[in-house]
This record gives sequence, structure tokens and C-alpha cells, in this order.
Amino acid sequence: MRVAVLLTVAMVLALGAGALIGQGTRQAGVIAGGALVLVGLPLMLLARHQLGGAFAFTPQAKGLVTSGLYSRIPHPMYAFLDLALLGGLILLRQVWLLIPWGGLVAIQALQARREARVLEQAFGDAYRHYRQRTWW
Repeated sequence: MRVAVLLTVAMVLALGAGALIGQGTRQAGVIAGGALVLVGLPLMLLARHQLGGAFAFTPQAKGLVTSGLYSRIPHPMYAFLDLALLGGLILLRQVWLLIPWGGLVAIQALQARREARVLEQAFGDAYRHYRQRTWW
């Protein structure tokens, strides 16, 4: 269910970005795209910092991070990277780049599911309780 909601939000964002690229003014694109990059990139870097030693390129249970951005967002690095990249696409005004962006979002959603399974196996009830507190 959470993945479906995430993918629906991504689709709405992509449609909005496509409309802005296709019909919006250059100035509106610079403002909207720039805002997404200026918000998304620092928050992604903050999420990486907060993850600390629990970071891994493959799903591993090195630790359960439940504070900072992770207290409400289960995968903030993915979420804020996607927002920053979407902002960059709006700045470039290349609507066709929304296709690979959507593919990346789908791949990250699958990766997040794999990570959730690994964390649930390793941390059990602590992980399930954590997920009940997150927004999605």
C-alpha cells in the first residue's frame, strides 16, 4: 500500500513537472525547479549524515535509525534525491527526462521494500513500531 501511495505521488509530481516544462514560463521553471533542488539536495545530504554507519549500498541491517529525518520519513535519502532530480529536470526543461526519472523512482521503491524486509527480519517489533510512526 505504501509503495502505491509513493508511486502515485511521484506520478502527480511528474505530471505537474511536465505541465510546467511544457506550458510554464522559463521564470516559473527556474523558481520551481530551483526551489526543489535547493530543498532536496541539502535534505538528502542531511539524511545521509543522520544515517551514519548504518548506510550501505545493498540492503543490510547495520542499525535502525529512527531519529532526525528518519523519525517520520522511512527513506529520506530516496525522497529528497528524487525531489532534487525533479527540480533539475524542470530547470533543464526536458520533458523526456521524466521517463528515466520515473524509472529511478520505481527502482528506489523496490529497493525500499527490500530494505524494509531486511530491517524487519533483523529488528522485528522495533522496526514495525518505527514504521507505524512514519508518514508513509
